[in-house]
Amino acid sequence: MTGAAATLRSDYMNFAKLKTAARFNLASSGVADCALADLGASLDDLALHGPNAYGYAPLVERIAGRFGIDRACVVTAQGCSFANHLAMAAMVSPGDEVLVEDPTYELLLSTLGYLRADVRRFERRPEAGWALDADIVAAALTPRTRLVVLTNLHNPTGALADEATVSAIARAAAEVGARVLIDEVYRELMFRDGAARTAFRENANIVVTSSLTKAYGLSGLRCGWILAPADLAERMRRLNDLYAATPVHLAERLGVVAFDRVEALRARANALVDANRAAYREVLGGHPALDQVAIDQGTTLFPRLREGDGDALFERLITRHETSLVPGRFFGRPDRVRIGLGGAPGPTRAGLERLADALAG
Repeated sequence: MTGAAATLRSDYMNFAKLKTAARFNLASSGVADCALADLGASLDDLALHGPNAYGYAPLVERIAGRFGIDRACVVTAQGCSFANHLAMAAMVSPGDEVLVEDPTYELLLSTLGYLRADVRRFERRPEAGWALDADIVAAALTPRTRLVVLTNLHNPTGALADEATVSAIARAAAEVGARVLIDEVYRELMFRDGAARTAFRENANIVVTSSLTKAYGLSGLRCGWILAPADLAERMRRLNDLYAATPVHLAERLGVVAFDRVEALRARANALVDANRAAYREVLGGHPALDQVAIDQGTTLFPRLREGDGDALFERLITRHETSLVPGRFFGRPDRVRIGLGGAPGPTRAGLERLADALAG
């Protein structure tokens, strides 16, 4: 992308906002939205104004304490998408080489295009269960690489990378003077024992982004964060002065409430996703029209269509079956589709049954 005009749009976000509404929505990758009552918030939690110049202190403290890190390493952001933008903008200059997994979330690529990065790709392979391979990443690094961009859990497949693999990639990146950015927004689904984990280490070259959005049904709060070494975190805060001025105080206060209720929110999310994954196995597991990789975590699946393409299937679903999903072309794989398993169980099962009908012709 070096020398090219900056990217000024995200085709995926436009599709997600305007084209996926359906009676049976399998396009959403997040857990079904919570109601305000699920937070148990009081009127005192709804204050409109207060001190939060660079993040509401109790929220910053909740995030830092959750991961056992210094609060100076925490930057609050309006959702994980903006956290990714802010983090990359602080680390990438026009013409910098950035290595990105393939497939990946389209908005990451669009944002790097906006930042005029020189994007190179490395492949995650379906025959390897979409696993992150440290040797493949290391082989793709060059002396010009300044950033490696990953998602964990992987978007769109839900594959989990283990700590040893991530550490090996970070070491290889450090040898060429590069950092590693990991979007961990779906990893929140993995903390069933109550212990939150992250690849971030205060003195290492890994930067992490996440939010409460995808795993807990809290998209309306836009409660996101970046974990970065303290000096880089400060650079991000100052850069954010150009973007967002001050955070929404009401949302950050409700973010604190959400952190204090996170165990109950996780139990709700687990119940939804477990029921929907069981329904998927029953309705579409082993379906002859799909070539599938079995992955047992996350809210999304990314099967290959043995015939046709994702856009044609989407049009058939939306017009004849009142059902939506995401065509794989948004992830660079037109012969695949992304299916979300985070919705309410009844409508999700109904959507899966309609998808089975559509695949049958």
